[in-house]
Amino acid sequence: MRTSNPTLSDHVFEKSRTGNAADGVMTINGTVVKTAILTLLLITAASWSWGQVSAANPPDWFSSALKFGWLVPFVIALIISFKPTNAPVLAPVYAVTKGVIVGVISALFEASFQGIVLTAVLLTCGILFALLAAYATGIIKATENFKLGIFAATGGIAIFYLVAWVLSLFGVQIPGLFGNGWVGIAFSGFVVVIAALNLVLDFDFIENGCAAGAPKHMEWYAAFGLLVTLVWLYLEILRLLSKLRSRD
Repeated sequence: MRTSNPTLSDHVFEKSRTGNAADGVMTINGTVVKTAILTLLLITAASWSWGQVSAANPPDWFSSALKFGWLVPFVIALIISFKPTNAPVLAPVYAVTKGVIVGVISALFEASFQGIVLTAVLLTCGILFALLAAYATGIIKATENFKLGIFAATGGIAIFYLVAWVLSLFGVQIPGLFGNGWVGIAFSGFVVVIAALNLVLDFDFIENGCAAGAPKHMEWYAAFGLLVTLVWLYLEILRLLSKLRSRD
């Protein structure tokens, strides 16, 4: 088993097979329920931060949250990744902290392009269910070469974004790729495709984990990993739509 989602890596399920399964084993239905819970927590937190940012006087923490706020859920994600047994406790915390950041970003996009958030949400849901249907019916298969290709592309994108963030702290901006020119639009479109294809690998990984009889706590871990991909896909769609709308 291999997935390009760093939170759903092969060795996690391999190690979990030797864990304590006294509380039961991982199931697809259980994972779906946990994913729904985490998504609800994220949406609730995002709605709260959206309201705070959209107020007449935005809170003092607004600018700091926008620049460094992602570090908090990132650290939580690392802890969960290294010790999946913490997922039942920390995955909800991740959903809330990530939701706060997503709400701030969404509010900024909506202020510039009215209706863009709803469009991005609908597209994200549409892509999720379309790919789930394609995977379930065998139209898309997660072969080893497919997995390796998505893994390499995802890793490259992650490194690029990290470098871009570090450079931005020193006032250096990478031209072209983040603009609304056709090069920037093509880049965003590519990233959306890679993010979407990560969902296929996540579905495959979760299915294999259930078949392997992973412990019950892995439902929370798998739901957390799937949420990571969904949030990434949503934010990339927002970025792509904003570039397209800015050219109107």
